[in-house]
Amino acid sequence: QTLRALFQYKPQNIDELMINAGDFIYVDPTQQSDVSEGWVIGTSHRTGCRGFLPENYTERANESDTWVKHREYAFIPGSKFVTQSANEPNVKLNGEVHNPVTSRSVTNILSLQNATLRRGVLVMRHGERVDQVFGKSWLQQCLTADGKYYRADLNFPPTLPKRKDSMKHFEQDPPLSCCGIFQSRLIGEALLDQEVAVSYVYSSPALRCVQTAHLVLQGLKLDQKVKIRVEPGLFEWTKWEANKAIPNFMTLTELTEASYKIDTSYRSNMPLSSLVPSESYEDYHGNLTVLAATPLLLLFAYCGVPGVILIVGHGSSLASFTRPLIGLPAKDSSDFAQVVRKIPSLGMCFCEELKEGNKWQMVNPPVKTLTHGANAAFNWRNGIVED
Repeated sequence: QTLRALFQYKPQNIDELMINAGDFIYVDPTQQSDVSEGWVIGTSHRTGCRGFLPENYTERANESDTWVKHREYAFIPGSKFVTQSANEPNVKLNGEVHNPVTSRSVTNILSLQNATLRRGVLVMRHGERVDQVFGKSWLQQCLTADGKYYRADLNFPPTLPKRKDSMKHFEQDPPLSCCGIFQSRLIGEALLDQEVAVSYVYSSPALRCVQTAHLVLQGLKLDQKVKIRVEPGLFEWTKWEANKAIPNFMTLTELTEASYKIDTSYRSNMPLSSLVPSESYEDYHGNLTVLAATPLLLLFAYCGVPGVILIVGHGSSLASFTRPLIGLPAKDSSDFAQVVRKIPSLGMCFCEELKEGNKWQMVNPPVKTLTHGANAAFNWRNGIVED
């Protein structure tokens, strides 16, 4: 049977079919016995993809264009797609009995469709930074008399990476807190659960951003496959730097020696020397607009590389980096500051590529916001022993 799509349908699950109004869908009546009521399984004439779709989004079509043979590829991205053995029982889906081997056998093939839908840019703020919790004098709380680092609170990182210059440079380039380390790895694990295929990772040179990128890749189980490309142009608006100077960032060699997987062969689009203290709002957004138009973001749009490009930056990155990509002008500086103040640790925006003319749209991120409450320091003497 041939159906014609009446409305657009965007898949909510990996085994569902993307359709646009007017698409022709081929449905084999002999394959519908195990499908839930109100759904059919069919093949799109336009894309050749196969999957489930709501029947009430379609109507019967008396004729269609000539059908063509589409090639099929089977992808198995993780353990979720282990084939069920003959001895395993059927599972119940939507109140009906389904056998994953027969009724959901299209899942592996539809992973290709999922990769296409997930072709996009994920812009993420770094995790919780240590000075966000303990203030700008956090390092003084963690140094012994002879200048060695120790963990004064469990939310301080267990260790600090080695750097050749003074440890005091960590005050302007702070690391993640212990909670920030946990948050970042948790986000990576959530992205893995959603089968987000990250192809490239770009990070601000700030240590907290490099650490976040590294931990997200660990959660994705990609830390041995995908290297981090450090891009100075992703650093935040320098006017917000408290000491009115560019921080002394760790070098690529130091980051590599600290076991962060850095792509040392990558040549940045904006050199570190291009960062100037207290830059104007117009200069900051001008640089980001240029950066967003480079192959840094549109790399796969031109060469067909599937998957997601992950950008780990700052709160300012979410607004200033995505708006030019989707064709919106920069916000007024006062509005921009108000928006950035509301962006939490690991807040993210997701831009998806449209097929028409290499355009982009902003859609819901693949994982939800990570929300947690404050946890004040506690001294058992106060109120428990002392009156």
